[in-house]
Amino acid sequence: MLTRIHGGRVIDPTAGRDAVGDVWIEDGRVVAPSERKPDRTIDATGCVVMAGGVEVHSHIAGGNVVMSRLLLPDLYVSESAPNGHPFAHDGGSGSWIGANYARMGYTTAVEPALPPSNALATHLELADIPLLDRGGLAVLGNDDHLLQLLRDGEGRQAVRDLVQQTLAHSRGLGVKCINAGGASAFKDGVLKLSLDDEIPCYGLSTRKIMSALLDAVEEIGVPHPLHVHCNNLGLPGADDSLVATLEAAEGRRIHFAHAQFYAYGVVDPENPMTGGFRSAAERINAAMEAHPNATYDVGQVVFGQTVTISLDILRQFGGRKGAKPKKWVLSAGDAEGGGVVPFLYRPRGPVSSLQWAIGLELMLLSSNPERTILTTDHPNGGVFTEYPRIIHLLMDAEERAKEIASLPAVVGERSGLPKIEREYTFSEIAQLTRSGPAKLLGLTDRGHLREGAKADVAIYRDERDRTAMFSRAKLVLKDGQPIVEDGEVVAWFSGKTLSLDVEADAGMEKRAESYLQDRFGAGLDTFAVPDAAFPENTGTFEDVACRA
Repeated sequence: MLTRIHGGRVIDPTAGRDAVGDVWIEDGRVVAPSERKPDRTIDATGCVVMAGGVEVHSHIAGGNVVMSRLLLPDLYVSESAPNGHPFAHDGGSGSWIGANYARMGYTTAVEPALPPSNALATHLELADIPLLDRGGLAVLGNDDHLLQLLRDGEGRQAVRDLVQQTLAHSRGLGVKCINAGGASAFKDGVLKLSLDDEIPCYGLSTRKIMSALLDAVEEIGVPHPLHVHCNNLGLPGADDSLVATLEAAEGRRIHFAHAQFYAYGVVDPENPMTGGFRSAAERINAAMEAHPNATYDVGQVVFGQTVTISLDILRQFGGRKGAKPKKWVLSAGDAEGGGVVPFLYRPRGPVSSLQWAIGLELMLLSSNPERTILTTDHPNGGVFTEYPRIIHLLMDAEERAKEIASLPAVVGERSGLPKIEREYTFSEIAQLTRSGPAKLLGLTDRGHLREGAKADVAIYRDERDRTAMFSRAKLVLKDGQPIVEDGEVVAWFSGKTLSLDVEADAGMEKRAESYLQDRFGAGLDTFAVPDAAFPENTGTFEDVACRA
């Protein structure tokens, strides 16, 4: 079927396009304008037309996500899927995620913490999320096998082979490193870890582990840079950790997760014991300007009750005292575990308000939105359904000023947000939510509307109230087919799970089999993600090619 989207303001920063025009679609792809009469014409007059949104960092599946639902069931009361469609058995959680992303015009979402030992369960949960293509980032950097290889000086090739084998067997889309060495150090009583501190038992440091993973990701050709969660998240002086880690990358591609939680400078550098923190957004963005090899997602804080989910057990252990309500779960496993700690970002509380301001400041100071990805680190900074409100605040300085005026004075005293007059354009919003994350993940067929792109398209009424505009898309197409009309889901189906097209080295497979049998009494097959495990109605895997 040949479809013509006619008369809308088409926004595609990858093609320098911001003008009223048409988008042509056939067989699930964007095609060149045709002389043929379209089989279907979609009137987009008075609307903004963008590629479908791409989410790079949202905790939507995995063991700690399940644990959070058990710990705080009241936070996960959600609308169940309509009776009779293939996702009704899901009970609502996966359907809520898929439907709410789709309503906002998103068509792809990535879970950033795919534990290799729990890969099958995580993928089964991802497959239960309808309407979206999805994927996961395999977690490495705290597992005993990797740390043994590094401690014993096995060399770059062995590390590369282990990373490649892990990607192949977990069917990951990329690699994430979470406070490298921290989970191991915690078991030996370490409660704070910095880049060059020694990790007991292994004689390693975060720098050495991360550097080895940076090399492996490059040598394998993983499209997505190493996705790094640094040391000392959320602490005053965390900006030092991010900047030191950025410099330690030594020009290799690196992506920083939830940078807002690292943009906390000490209030008085001459007297570090002074309480609280101040914004380090200017410093973070200056460092990014000087290092074009790096990108970051924001981890914007929004006000209200949420739950923090992380494999960084050092920080979750430290944060348990601030749990609201007063209940939490921590587990220290081999490379996984971490914790679930509920948290309240107090509306108009001074600390929460400053955190809120720092995230916006990061985005508004950025000279390159394509390297600055909008996330809330869902649910750690708040729920992803707040994206429309965040976009509104970025695009409307007057609305932002009203919000700031209702907040404590600390926002102006310890951040530069009130002085910023910049307003994001539609093209910059598309970079922040479409082209930037797609490019970051190596998904060359989405995030844009050029010929050959997947026909994932979001059409919005051009309303002055940007919150309303981006909350309920007028029309969303997935692979050329309508899935949302006027903010309501009109067709339920399963997307595909994206995974990297890599093959495990036979020698490393044999070595990993021996290691796993010795440590767990179970081999690689136990941790594999076979196609046969997935019901037909949950879609299929789609390979993403490595870089040359």
